[in-house]
Amino acid sequence: MRVLIVKTSSMGDVVHALPALSDMVRHVPGLHADWLVEAPFAAIPALHPGVQQVLPLAWRKWRKRLFDRATWQAMGQLRQQLRREPYDVVLDMQGLLKSVVWGGLARGPLVGYERPGIRDPFASRFYSRKVYVPWEMQAVERCRRLAAAHLGYALPATAPEFGIQAPAPEWAAPAAFSVLIPCASRPEKLWPNRDWTSVGQHLAGQGLPPVVLWGSDAERHMAEAIAHGCGGVVPPFLSVKDTAAVLGRATIVVGLDTGFTHLGAALGRPTVGIYCDHEPGLAGITGSGPVASIGGRGQVPSLQAVLRLVDEAQSSSMRTGG
Repeated sequence: MRVLIVKTSSMGDVVHALPALSDMVRHVPGLHADWLVEAPFAAIPALHPGVQQVLPLAWRKWRKRLFDRATWQAMGQLRQQLRREPYDVVLDMQGLLKSVVWGGLARGPLVGYERPGIRDPFASRFYSRKVYVPWEMQAVERCRRLAAAHLGYALPATAPEFGIQAPAPEWAAPAAFSVLIPCASRPEKLWPNRDWTSVGQHLAGQGLPPVVLWGSDAERHMAEAIAHGCGGVVPPFLSVKDTAAVLGRATIVVGLDTGFTHLGAALGRPTVGIYCDHEPGLAGITGSGPVASIGGRGQVPSLQAVLRLVDEAQSSSMRTGG
């Protein structure tokens, strides 16, 4: 069976779709799976051995230059890739008009979510088959249920398996270290810098100097200030693949509700997720290691509560040998 997975963004959403692919590999003999994804996140599905080909989509870039010749050439090349070989199923896990447009270019039946369990109800009109998955279900389980229904196997009762391994490192991190992820796309998600510094001091005192991640110049200045206050390390700019290499070797990851925090958990690392502007119930931290989510919309977690979860995650990891 040839399947095209359409899960383009954001990073956390792409991570949440990985266990569905692991289920497919286990339950569909001879599966050939390709994955259509936004180019900045292409390194994530490429980490899964069940993916034969990653098809990068640069829509976020293209939509800003729709009248450029180079944009139309690039879009044409992607269309040719999508239509090169037929698919038995084009599985739209995104549920947006954007994913319908691009998934619909592939040669194969486009399938997805039934209303009302879809982000964009208009998109469901374009599926040849659709199934209802409750919107209130946790993100990882939504993807697993959708895949099982459309590919014709029983929904597994086992815990989700992300199926990815950290790549070889390019940047030399300390021998033993923790990771802090204090930066986010919106200021409403941020947690106080003084509390990040305190968490870093707590971990450094246990022999785990924090590696503080960043992604822009403003975030780099924030990371440097936090690292300066706790004896941490600020790496150079890292690609998604290089960041995965760092996360996969961390003793513990503490981060905001961002894609990299979810990726750390998916790589099996003990992970604590801090939520300041979103309820973790539908998209909480999920992984095979000790994980915890704390906070919510308008519920900024206290430093003491976060430190307690950090210690609990480390203790649990030591008991299980993780």
